[in-house]
Amino acid sequence: MSDIYGDTHRSLQDTFETRKLADRLEEIIVQKEIGEEEQAFIESRPMFFLSSVDQSGQPTVSYKGGAPGFVKVVDKTTIAFPSYDGNGMFYSIGNIQKTTKVGILFIDFETPHRIRFHGEATVSKDDSLMSEFVEAEMVVRVKLSKMWINCPRYIHKYELKELSHYVPGQKEKTPLAGWKRVDLMQDVLPSKDKGRPEKEGGIISIEKWIEDVHKGEG
Repeated sequence: MSDIYGDTHRSLQDTFETRKLADRLEEIIVQKEIGEEEQAFIESRPMFFLSSVDQSGQPTVSYKGGAPGFVKVVDKTTIAFPSYDGNGMFYSIGNIQKTTKVGILFIDFETPHRIRFHGEATVSKDDSLMSEFVEAEMVVRVKLSKMWINCPRYIHKYELKELSHYVPGQKEKTPLAGWKRVDLMQDVLPSKDKGRPEKEGGIISIEKWIEDVHKGEG
């Protein structure tokens, strides 16, 4: 009995004559624990894609970036990463609190390689790892259900030019997000950001911010 395939998977596998291949792949690559090689890869990543599911069953995907090491392998079945200051929607974090199930894609574009990581997540402001993540608002822990290495053949090769200057811990003070300087946002900023736009470049129009985004400066 397969742990990962359902009726629709099996129907497609039978249509394309890949059931035996799929079974062999599940046997060989699907893991329930994080090995040393996988730990090194995961902890070296400066980004990953996080999928979560909202209260109505709608899946979504989010990009998460940080300095290498911002994802920690806690033990053979658990990873943890920080939730940094965002746009205030708390969409992924809210989804995690509601439905818990997540999928994560760790990917290397320079030496094509990727790992799919499925599990159940929790989030806390009081996690013991809070002090290890600079400027973390919360810590997310994901308990592994299954993971596997994916074929890298369709991964296009890119080189990392530099880390985003917004990643916490790189400067004495992390810059204010550009969109928080937009005039339309001033009356809804949280208290921690009140007054910062005037001190960090000044208040701008949304047109100016969009212009900056198009130049890669947002």
